[in-house]
Amino acid sequence: MNRKHRNNPLKSLSLFVFFTILVSCSAKLQKPEVSESLVIFPSPPDTTRIQFLTSFTNSKDVTGNRAGLKKYVMGEDKANSIVKPYGLAVHKGKIYVCDTILGGLEILDLENKEFKYFTPDGLGKLKKPINCAVDSDGKLFVADAGRRQIVVFDENGKYLTCFGDANTIKPTDIFITADRLWVADMNNHKVRVYAKDTYELISSIPDVEPDAAGFLRKPTNLWVLEDRVYVSDFGDFNIKIYSTAGVFIRAIGSYGNGLGQFTRPKGVAVDKSSNLFVVDSGFENVQVFNPADKLLMFFGGTYKGPGYMWLPAKVVIDYDNLEYFRDYVHESFSLKYLIFVSNQYGPDKINVYGYVGPEHGPVSKEKLTRKVN
Repeated sequence: MNRKHRNNPLKSLSLFVFFTILVSCSAKLQKPEVSESLVIFPSPPDTTRIQFLTSFTNSKDVTGNRAGLKKYVMGEDKANSIVKPYGLAVHKGKIYVCDTILGGLEILDLENKEFKYFTPDGLGKLKKPINCAVDSDGKLFVADAGRRQIVVFDENGKYLTCFGDANTIKPTDIFITADRLWVADMNNHKVRVYAKDTYELISSIPDVEPDAAGFLRKPTNLWVLEDRVYVSDFGDFNIKIYSTAGVFIRAIGSYGNGLGQFTRPKGVAVDKSSNLFVVDSGFENVQVFNPADKLLMFFGGTYKGPGYMWLPAKVVIDYDNLEYFRDYVHESFSLKYLIFVSNQYGPDKINVYGYVGPEHGPVSKEKLTRKVN
């Protein structure tokens, strides 16, 4: 045997010792506890309503699998990333992220600490998924603006069906209620209402002429709560509110850079107290209005660090998955519900905020300014 192909005992021993040390060190390595300033909105002395909790950008943010020195040296410590998110949905410990560059979704499983790419083929192939929703049975509905259809999958990701005339509509958002599927149709200036069980078209709102006050110029996102339908009209720089029967009620906002005005309104969400949350990708923030249409506050702002935004698109309010984020909440606060915001660019792709209240009475300035881990 050629000498250069023989095993060198000393070299093998050296490598064994080297990697033994690496494994030993990596086993003891812990993620450092980095103290960061508490990011809250509004800042003291105003009463805090919203705390930035955490963000998700790649698989390590979900799995917590920081593989240690050995895998780093061997080049095995790689992470899958969220590329360019737009819409998202949250259901039973999972975050479903529509990725317009991926041509599919990222699924962040918080319960099992798994990160998966969902890029179906065949009849379920996606082109430009913009928004999505998940029903109580776990069925996934994807509004695909490239395919121009709503594509439906079961709880295991198996293709079920699609609906919507690809020759006429352009779906940009979907919202699910008990027996209805509400779809924003940018192409026809409408919100399409489908039967949840048969996917048949029931109605379209609003039924008005282009010069009417309730006409939708460019509907992009929507939210339905009780008997109200909230639609962001990107083409009219406002949020339009309708009854579920399709009657126009009023509009909130106008074009401009003042408080309560919009330049690029996109995602909308409404909490159980009927407070309206509106993403403005131009201002790179979320504005919050009370049921009387008064601007209460805004949070986010142009990116300068964790808790801020970079071309945000979607906002989602969630009351069901608080358990996964309670450990991020400052001791002075109690968590009321979660607010998720997608960022199409920047280092933090999915921001998670908590709508909070004082844990026990008024919160002191000293507690709020304390450093947290």
